[in-house]
Amino acid sequence: MNLKLKGKRILVTGSSRGIGLSIVKAFDNEGSIIVSNARNEDSLTQSFIGLENCFGVVGDVTDPSQAREIIKKTVKLIGGIDILVCNVGNGSSVIAGDENYEEWKKILGVNFLSATNIIEAAREELKISMGSIVCISSICGCEVIPGAPVTYSVAKAALNAYITGISRPFAEEGIRINGIAPGNILFDGSVWDRKIKDNSFKVDKMLKENVPLKRFGKPEDVANLALWLSSHLSNFVTGTVSVIDGGQTRF
Repeated sequence: MNLKLKGKRILVTGSSRGIGLSIVKAFDNEGSIIVSNARNEDSLTQSFIGLENCFGVVGDVTDPSQAREIIKKTVKLIGGIDILVCNVGNGSSVIAGDENYEEWKKILGVNFLSATNIIEAAREELKISMGSIVCISSICGCEVIPGAPVTYSVAKAALNAYITGISRPFAEEGIRINGIAPGNILFDGSVWDRKIKDNSFKVDKMLKENVPLKRFGKPEDVANLALWLSSHLSNFVTGTVSVIDGGQTRF
């Protein structure tokens, strides 16, 4: 199936590992021209070794001024932006009931403002290209997931609401925006990788009881959906949050 992504100019934030890196590799396989972004220069540079059409731009998208600088550098490198993938996020936080102002600020910054900062900075470029945005959210923003930090769940719920709400004014500018809400995704160094090492029996029990497909998803599963949402094949799709969780959620 031809996704017609060859030569498309892509920016993927938070893409030195895991889901973000998988999305970068998937676009590279399609012949796209990609800018990969992360905060750490060494890990970012190492991540895309061997990829033919990938550049790196270091910066922290939780800082609006750095987000604007990332867009400037991206446009200078590849001439514009056709597709923006917002992948920065982190589910580590305090247990429910221990929230405080500093934790709320940190988690909202990483999981919500990281997307709005870079989207607002890229908006004019996306208007020119009539581009597409894909935000990586979480099933924690769709329903209450037992054990998930409240701060993280609230931040992802806010991101989901933003995607739906902003899609209408963006549509007037020719911009599409959609989200992906992954469930349990396993990769080296992930939260689930650590949990398996700590107690594999408990993890296996969780999968059997809560996930109808009784297994983890892979970063490539999310990447495949991100490519489809970015491509011409989904050109009548905007304002959606697509769940990819093996059947775990019940909403």
